[in-house]
Amino acid sequence: MSPALIRLLHLVSPTLPVGAYTYSQGLEWAVETGTVKNEATALTWIMDCLQFGIARFEAIYLAHMLAAWEKGDMAKLAKLDSEFIASRETTELRAETLQMGYSLARLLTDLASFSAPTKADFSQPSFPLAWSCAAAAWAIPTSDAIGGYLWAWAENQVMAAVKAVPLGQTTGQRMLLALGQRIPAFAEDAAASPLDATHNYLPAFAIASSRHETQYTRLFRS
Repeated sequence: MSPALIRLLHLVSPTLPVGAYTYSQGLEWAVETGTVKNEATALTWIMDCLQFGIARFEAIYLAHMLAAWEKGDMAKLAKLDSEFIASRETTELRAETLQMGYSLARLLTDLASFSAPTKADFSQPSFPLAWSCAAAAWAIPTSDAIGGYLWAWAENQVMAAVKAVPLGQTTGQRMLLALGQRIPAFAEDAAASPLDATHNYLPAFAIASSRHETQYTRLFRS
């Protein structure tokens, strides 16, 4: 087993203290309205968000951030980061990426053994920027890094569905198997995609996130 794989497992672990488990990215509102109510509808919602949003936008930005870290191109990183933050459709989604980015950057700074390309001197990094900094520093291959990032997102969404719908643990594992089958292809496509190929047109996702901001009762922060 390679050191890079160990580091990737570290980065995608649900124990990574960045607060990912506290967010549902609007999924909780979809449950509240009955759009997501069982295994089939939960899997459809998560798969659509993964395929048409996260894999075609966030993952491509992540790939270009990884390339910029490898080149030490800080100006490019700053541009990618600002564009990504500007792309967040709602207050919750923007707050989420900034909180998680800050938490991960702080963690990396506190790890004495961490040797980053520059330890990321960004005051409010997005989560993909901080995450790509760690992946680049630990020499994780691009496709593996992207696949791991997508897996961590999918796992968090499934766990949110398990809690909010609610669903059983075995149901959650079936969903993860289905999502995991698609992730390698999504990662390969993202790794090879130019930046102008990105798109994240997911109206229902954006509406769910914005409506969640005023949801009366909720378990999650987004």
